[in-house]
Amino acid sequence: MFKPVELFIGLRYTRAKRRNHFISFIALTSMAGIALGVMALITVLSVMNGFEKELRTRILGVVAHTTVSSAHGPLQDWPALQAQLKGYPHVTGTAPYINGEGMLSVGQSVSGTLIRGVVPSEEGAVSNVGEKMVAGRLDELVPGEFGIILGKELALRLGVWRGDKVTLITPSATITPAGVLPRMKRFTVIGIFEIGMYEYDNALALLHIEDAAKLFRLGDGVSGVRLKLDDMMRAPWVTRDLVQSLPAGYVVSDWTREHVNFFRAVRTEKTVMFVILLLIVAVAAFNIVSTLVMMVRDKEADIAVLRTLGATPRSIMLIFMIQGVVIGVVGTLLGGVGGTLLAFNIETIVPAIERLFSVEFLAADVYYISNLPSDPHLEDILEICGVSMLLSLFATIYPAWRAARTQPAEALRYE
Repeated sequence: MFKPVELFIGLRYTRAKRRNHFISFIALTSMAGIALGVMALITVLSVMNGFEKELRTRILGVVAHTTVSSAHGPLQDWPALQAQLKGYPHVTGTAPYINGEGMLSVGQSVSGTLIRGVVPSEEGAVSNVGEKMVAGRLDELVPGEFGIILGKELALRLGVWRGDKVTLITPSATITPAGVLPRMKRFTVIGIFEIGMYEYDNALALLHIEDAAKLFRLGDGVSGVRLKLDDMMRAPWVTRDLVQSLPAGYVVSDWTREHVNFFRAVRTEKTVMFVILLLIVAVAAFNIVSTLVMMVRDKEADIAVLRTLGATPRSIMLIFMIQGVVIGVVGTLLGGVGGTLLAFNIETIVPAIERLFSVEFLAADVYYISNLPSDPHLEDILEICGVSMLLSLFATIYPAWRAARTQPAEALRYE
């Protein structure tokens, strides 16, 4: 009456009976283990995606998506190049820049620094430094007044704040009757920014591009032109197109090349975490093996009766595979739903736990990212659920094969 009969019997075997409560308990334990493993895997990968996205956003708040520079020293024809680059597909903003190195000195405090000359009115088109100012404003950089904007950590290390004076020493030397002396210039701190990345907050200083050109003796030249794209993930393709279309003598780079080791490390960590947490799912999935082995032993008489009624070994095998797959599917679905809900709400759940138990998982004075960002990806969730179901299916093969090999005469001998 029920078609297919293997599905009916397999589903019926999954329900608890008086004499096999222990087997049902192991089945429920396997199901719970799969659910917890899938939920943990989805949550952890979502959090790692969130950290990667947060770090990428903070880095690209300072670093341009793509840069174009000259292979032969300072870029002299940058206004024409900038106008040309504005018309390229996917380019939403451009700005010239000057990069250099130097040392900042205040009293007995000395610190190495990265110098960047910018045009305040155009810098907002390629970075969000202007939005990260904690003191002063970016547009207060005026050519000829030699103002400087420092990263917050750099300012604290030097012990200066807005309105204080600092001395900038550059590697380029000046020849005087007294000998070769380094170039030194007095600057006034007019602003402080905080990006949230220690690498930049501790080492970056901003000047007006005209002051930087005088300091590094570049004349009318600049180091290059920075580009912002409508989608930062298109940077490698835009870079390739620019290399093919621009004349020889230009060097085109993008953020994926400049920080390739960093993001490769993050991606490697994500892969390793996926493999480690997948072992939890695998252990829970292979508990299905013990569940089905005991179920086969418990149902030997039933198997023998089914065989005498005409059931084929293939039908017997399908019955027990269905039972194991049901355990895996239900556990995977519970874990998938629970993990997805947790991943989408972890940014509110974790602060609630911190308030409830008066703890702080990521101290703001130690970690620059003091919350747990989450960025669930549908492809990750589907991949995790798919692998979990495949492991559950694989775990059913051996017990189901043993059930199919049961001999009716041997099973009914002592009945």
